[in-house]
This record gives sequence, C-alpha cells and structure tokens, in this order.
Amino acid sequence: MSSNSDNFWLISVPGEKTPQDSWEKVSKTIAPYASVFKFSIPNLKVGTLDHLFGLSDDLAKTDTFIESVTRKVAQYFSEVLEHEKDKLAENLMANNADCFTYVTNFEWDHAKYPPKQALKSIAETISKQVSQIENDLKSKSTAYNSIKQSLTALQKKQTYSLFF
Repeated sequence: MSSNSDNFWLISVPGEKTPQDSWEKVSKTIAPYASVFKFSIPNLKVGTLDHLFGLSDDLAKTDTFIESVTRKVAQYFSEVLEHEKDKLAENLMANNADCFTYVTNFEWDHAKYPPKQALKSIAETISKQVSQIENDLKSKSTAYNSIKQSLTALQKKQTYSLFF
C-alpha cells in the first residue's frame, strides 16, 4: 500500500437494474468521503444453500490462515530489510504491482480461477497456493538464516584473525 494509513473496505450493495447503475449510485454517495474503486468479481457458481453454509465456515478459517501467512511474509521482509525498513512497501508486491495498485486495479484471473468452477474448489485452490507460499517462505527463511549465520561466523573469524 502507499502508506500504513491506507484502508480498504470491500462493500456489496443491493443491485439496481444493472451493475453499472449500482456502481454509479454507490460511487456518487461515497465519493465525497473516500476514494472509490470498482472491484469486479464474475458471477460465480454458488451451489446449494447447504454448500454456502459449509463454505462460510471454511472461508472464515481460510481467511484467518491467509491473513496469517500474509503477515508472516511482511514480517519476514521487515526482518530481512533490517536497516532499510523504508523500502518495505516497495518490496511487498502482488503480481508485480504495489499493494495499493493491485487492489485498486484488481482483475479476476479467469484462467487460474474459472468462474464455472464451484466456490469450494476455488477456495481450496487459493488455500493450496497460500500453503505453498508458506512452505516456500519457511524453506527460504531457513536458507537465508543459515547463510546469515555463516557470514557472521566468517566475519568473526576475520576479525579474530586481524587481532592476531
């Protein structure tokens, strides 16, 4: 995001005759108070009410998990950048864009997440991808910490050699 004070609210409103009519009404109402961006999501395959209730419980857990992994990634970047924390925002990217740009220009990836697929399947795909990101973070952080420890040991050895 462009700064720590950026907040995004994703709202859904009752539909007017067309989605464009809904967008215009909401935009006119909110625009004096906040920036408004369209966040288009395709019509997804909903399924039965039972499926939606089951998915609702799953999504709450998935949301918590994804937020946790996202925070871990941001925290780790913060630790790795040690003395250059001012560069944190420019290093936290989503699809090669800063977070603010990514969110405000969001486009559904129809190839990765086909709208004709069941919602549960899309949620599972996203969860698996985030699990892979978490696993990659663990392995890369382990490798980074190992290299950092080796470098520290080498620096101590060189400093010790300079004294004698």
